[in-house]
Amino acid sequence: MAAEPQKKPHLSALVGHTNGLTKPASLAAAAGARAGGAAAAATSKKLVIKNFRERPKLPDNYTQDTWQKLDEAVRAIQSSTSIKYNLEELYQAVENLCSYKVSPTLYKQLRQVCEDHVKAQILQFREDSLDSLLFLKKVNKCWQDHCRQMIMIRSIFLFLDRTYVLQNSLLPSIWDMGLELFRKHIISDKLVQNKTIDGILLLIERERNGETVDRSLLRSLLSMLSDLQVYKESFEQKFLEETNCLYAAEGQRLMQEREVPEYLHHVNKRLEEEGDRVITYLDHSTQKLLIACVEKQLLGEHLTAILQKGLDNLLDENRISDLTQTYQLFSRVKGGQQILLQNWSEYIKNFGTTIVVNPEKDKDMVQELLDFKDKVDHIIEACFQKNEKFINLMKESFETFINKRPNKPAELIAKHVDSKLRAGNKEATDEELERILDKIMIIFRFIHGKDVFEAFYKKDLAKRLLVGKSASVDAEKSMLSKLKHECGAAFTSKLEGMFKDMELSKDVMIQFKQYMQNQSDPGNIDLTVNILTMGYWPTYTPVEIHLTPEMVKLQEVFKTFYLGKHSGRKLQWQTTLGHAVLKAEFKEGKKEFHVSLFQTLVLLMFNEGDEFIFEEIKMATGVEDNELRRTLQSLACGKARVLIKNPKGKDVEDGDKFIFNGDFKHKLFRIKINQIQMKETVEEQVSTTERVFQDRQYQIDAAIVRIMKMRKTLCHNLLVSELYNQLKFPVKPGDLKKRIESLIDRDYMERDKDNPNQYHYVA
Repeated sequence: MAAEPQKKPHLSALVGHTNGLTKPASLAAAAGARAGGAAAAATSKKLVIKNFRERPKLPDNYTQDTWQKLDEAVRAIQSSTSIKYNLEELYQAVENLCSYKVSPTLYKQLRQVCEDHVKAQILQFREDSLDSLLFLKKVNKCWQDHCRQMIMIRSIFLFLDRTYVLQNSLLPSIWDMGLELFRKHIISDKLVQNKTIDGILLLIERERNGETVDRSLLRSLLSMLSDLQVYKESFEQKFLEETNCLYAAEGQRLMQEREVPEYLHHVNKRLEEEGDRVITYLDHSTQKLLIACVEKQLLGEHLTAILQKGLDNLLDENRISDLTQTYQLFSRVKGGQQILLQNWSEYIKNFGTTIVVNPEKDKDMVQELLDFKDKVDHIIEACFQKNEKFINLMKESFETFINKRPNKPAELIAKHVDSKLRAGNKEATDEELERILDKIMIIFRFIHGKDVFEAFYKKDLAKRLLVGKSASVDAEKSMLSKLKHECGAAFTSKLEGMFKDMELSKDVMIQFKQYMQNQSDPGNIDLTVNILTMGYWPTYTPVEIHLTPEMVKLQEVFKTFYLGKHSGRKLQWQTTLGHAVLKAEFKEGKKEFHVSLFQTLVLLMFNEGDEFIFEEIKMATGVEDNELRRTLQSLACGKARVLIKNPKGKDVEDGDKFIFNGDFKHKLFRIKINQIQMKETVEEQVSTTERVFQDRQYQIDAAIVRIMKMRKTLCHNLLVSELYNQLKFPVKPGDLKKRIESLIDRDYMERDKDNPNQYHYVA
C-alpha cells in the first residue's frame, strides 16, 4: 500500500479537467482506488475506466460566453480584421456547444449575423455615380469577399454543418445559406440585378464589336449568377434575345455587302468566337442555344440566297477550300444539306447540258465530259467528305443531261475510244490508256442508247483491225472485257467474233502461203486475205471496181484454195478496206507507199502514162465518184504529193489533170498515205445511224410479239409499260404506237372490236 499516495496526484491531474469542464470528485477517488489496487496486485490486471454516471454540466454562462467569442470571430472575418482566438479553440467551442444540444440556437444566431452583414452590403450599390464597369467590379468584389468569408466561417462551424445541419434536411448548409442570403438581399434587388445584367451584356457587345474586355471579370460574374441559380432566368434569356437581334441585322447587312466566300468566312469566324465565349466565361448550358441562334440568323435565314449568289462561281473556279467551308457550314443547319444537294444537282445538269447540246462542241465533247467528271469527283472527295447522297445525285444528274441529246454522245464516245485505241496515239502509256478507258466507261454507263455506241464502236474496231491500225491487242481486249462486264456477253459476242475471225485468218494465210509455194507460177505479189463472218462485222456495200489482171488472177487462186478446204461457203470480196504496199522509183531513189486499194489502182495507172484527167482515171478504175475524189485529194493535195494536180486547189473537179511527180521527195523511205481509210465519211455516219434505228425497230417488233404471245390479250397502256421494262434503249410512245400499227397491219395482232385500246394476239 506504500505506492498508493504517490499515484494519486498523477491520476488527479489526468482526470481533473477536460476542455474546461469539471468532473465529479467521486469519479477521481474511484479511479485512484483502482489504480492503487492494480499496483498492489499484479501486472496481469487491466485499468478499466467507466462512463460518467451523470452527464457533466456546462458551467454557468458558458453558452453565452462561447457565442460571444464566436460572434467576435465571425465579425472579424466579415470586416477582414485579425481574429483574437485560435481557430482550433473556436472549432472546439462549436463542438462543445453542439454536444450540449445548443445547435438550433447556434445556427439561428450564425444566420442572423450573416444576414445582417449581407444586408449592410446593399448600401454600396445605391450610388448613381458609378459607371457600368466600376459597378460590375464592385459587385464582383462583394461576391468574392462574401465567398472568402463564408469559407472561413464554415471552417469554424464545420462541426455544426456536419452534424446538426446534415441531420435536418430542411436546413441549407452554411455555404448554401450564404448563397441564399446573397441572392435574396443583393442579386434579387432589382436595381443591382438590372445594372449587373446590363453591364455584362454591354461588355459582351463590346467584345463582339472587336474591343478588348476583362474576360476574367465576366467569367467571375457569370459564375456568380450560375452559383446563385439565377443565370437562366435573369441573364440567359436576355442574352439570347440580344444575340438574335444582333446577328439577324448583321446577316441581312453582310449578305448585301460581301461576296459569298467572305460571308461564309465571317460566319465561321463568328461561330468560333461564340464557341470560345462558352469555353471562357459563359455557362456550358448556353452553348447549344447560342450556337443554334448564330446558325439560324447567319445561315438558316440565307441558305437559298447564299447558293444562288455564289455556288456556281465557287464550282466554276474550283474553289476547294471555300466549297469545303460551304459544305461544313450547311451541314450544321437543318435542311442546309438538302438545299445544297438540289443546287449541286442543278449546277451539274446545267453545265453538262452546255457541253452535250451544243453541236459546235462535238469535237471536244467527250474530253470535256471526262474533265468535268474528274472535277466533280474531286469536289465530292475533297469538299463533301465522299457523302453518298452527293455521289448518287451526281450520277443521276449526269444521266439526265447526257441523254438530253439522244444518240450523239454515244456515237462520240465510241469515236473517242477509237482515237485512243488507234495506232499512233503516243500520248499515253499502257497504264494511262487503261485509266483513260476506265474513265470513259464511267461516262458510258450514263448513256441510254448503248446500241448506238455498239454500232459505231464495231465500225471503228473493224477499220482498226482490217487496216492494221490498232495500237495494242491487249488494250482492245481490255476494252472488250470492260464492255462485257458492263453490258453482258450478248453485247460483246459479235465484237469477240471479229477478233476470232482475225485469228483464224492468220492461220488460213499460213496455209495459203504454203499452197502458193507449191504452185508453178507463184507470182510476184504477196496477197493477204482476212476472212470475215458476215454476221459479226459491219455491213459493207459491195463495190465493183476494175482490178488489175494480176490481182484478179490472185483472187481466183485464193478462191480455189479456200473453197477447196471449205465447200459450201460463199466468198464476197470487200474492196473498201483493202490496202497495199507499193514500191516506187523517183529521181531521188526508191520509196515504199502504204496505200488503200483505191489509191493503188490510181497509182498503178501511172505505169502506163505520165498524166491523166479525172474522167480517164474514173473510167479505168471504176471507183465511185465521191470516193475517187477523196482518193485523188489524198495523193495530190495532202502532205505526200505523189501526183501533181492541175489546176492547183484543194477540191478535185471534173476535167482536172493529174501528173506523176517524178521529183517527189520525202525524208522517210516507207510513207503511209492510207490514213484516208480511217476517216469517217458523212455517208458512213448516216448509214450507221440508220442501221441502228432499223435494228431498234426489229427489237421493238420482237418485244411486242413476245409479250402478246405470252399474255394473249393486253390493253395499250400495259403493253407500253411492259415494253419500256424490256427495251434497253430510249424510245418515244409515238414510235411504239407506229410499230403496234405495223404489226396489226401484218396480222401479228388485232384490236378488240368493242375496245380499241385492247389488243389480241393472232396465233
